[in-house]
Amino acid sequence: MNYSMPICYHCGREVIETFRCEQCGQSYCSIHKNPIDHECNLVLEPQGINSLTSLSNFNPPYSETQVAYPSVNSEGNSIVRGTTDGTYTWYRQEKQIPEDAFSPSSGIDFKGILLAHKSELLHFIIGGGLIFIIGLIAFWDPQLFSIGYGWAVFMLAGFYMTAFLFHELGHRQVAIHFGLQTKFRLLTFGMILTIIGLLTGLFSLISNSPALPSLALPGAVVVLGLDKVNRKTGLCKAAGPTINLLYGSTLLLISFLIPSTLYPLNYFFALAAYLNYMLGTFNMIPLGILDGQNIFKWNKKVYVILMASLIVFLIVTIVLVYTPFGTSVFFPL
Repeated sequence: MNYSMPICYHCGREVIETFRCEQCGQSYCSIHKNPIDHECNLVLEPQGINSLTSLSNFNPPYSETQVAYPSVNSEGNSIVRGTTDGTYTWYRQEKQIPEDAFSPSSGIDFKGILLAHKSELLHFIIGGGLIFIIGLIAFWDPQLFSIGYGWAVFMLAGFYMTAFLFHELGHRQVAIHFGLQTKFRLLTFGMILTIIGLLTGLFSLISNSPALPSLALPGAVVVLGLDKVNRKTGLCKAAGPTINLLYGSTLLLISFLIPSTLYPLNYFFALAAYLNYMLGTFNMIPLGILDGQNIFKWNKKVYVILMASLIVFLIVTIVLVYTPFGTSVFFPL
């Protein structure tokens, strides 16, 4: 005798007990039993119900033991839905996403995202602006202004900002290539970390005390429709660190092409390259919300090649930027 455990209509997981929603008539696990947690309005929409009112007299088209979207696809692989990892929101399956999910009329409640339905340009301006300000604080050095190199502070802050933005645009453009809905969005928790980092940086600058460690992650690219870790997901994830590798290598090459007579301009380009390699390497750590976790799960060979390349160039730039050898390269006596 075969016994089938009840299945959550939202996430597709088999659970011991499900809870029936009186508004949409479907059954959910304990995590998704509340209407807001299973996007009840989206469940009602295909059934011709437009409001979250009591449906005591409504007979749903599916029985409580049926699910509209199975938890296993045609290839026998389990499907992950309705989850977020900070950089991407894996929001249900692609076929369940409204045509314009980022529109205010879509009915989707993007949890953990600020100004979810505002223009992407506004999100880019706020996120990029905060990164630029933190860069200014990090590279601020009165001595540079006293010797006529104050412009370098703004240049390095600009490189710091573009390293972050190009990383996110890499994710975004690959997702667009695959026909997925995607936008850059400000993250609530990330903005809190960024504001704290900005305030601690200002305090260190004003008090002339050692800078405290800070994190700056005001926002990230949100991609809708990635339902499992596969080639599509892996390439979307790998795009960010790959952009940092290419951008950093371009800046490093330029640093060698700049004549030593223009020192320290060549040194500053090498430092900008280092910022990219550092950001790319950090995101390749296979933990938590970082890109490396899903790249490693998708293709370990790609992970090793990309990680090794970033580490090698990171070490090279550390030597060039922070050791006497670098000075002899960029400013030979």
